[in-house]
Amino acid sequence: MFSKAESAQLRKEFWTSFGKSFPRKWILYNTQIKGFSFKFDANKQQALVCLDIESNDSIKNELLFEQLLSLKNILVETYLPDVIFDKKYTLENGKTIYRIYVVHQQKFNIHNRNTWRETYKFFNITMLQFELFYYDFEDFIKQAI
Repeated sequence: MFSKAESAQLRKEFWTSFGKSFPRKWILYNTQIKGFSFKFDANKQQALVCLDIESNDSIKNELLFEQLLSLKNILVETYLPDVIFDKKYTLENGKTIYRIYVVHQQKFNIHNRNTWRETYKFFNITMLQFELFYYDFEDFIKQAI
């Protein structure tokens, strides 16, 4: 069991180590669509690479999600075969958002350094595929709004 301070330190080391292992400028929040962002997520149970749709405009969110849903077959067949579309993903804080994501299938715990390396590889490969998809269909996605 880790104290809050030890847990926070491990999380900081995890993300710092990832940045040093795979130094790259990711799109993340730079999609030029408000409330539409790519994210890495890691905790004690799992690691995810996500595309979150969470602006304050519910109609815009719905339109963007539906536009991406229309590309689902392409996304699955060409980029990310294990992608999950979730219209009602609940975050730890209780907020419900639209989330399109891929779960790291290997055992992972942010407190276990032995699981970090494979997770970093997963993050790198999966986010790269998400970004390629976004660049290929950016204009089409933006047509939704």
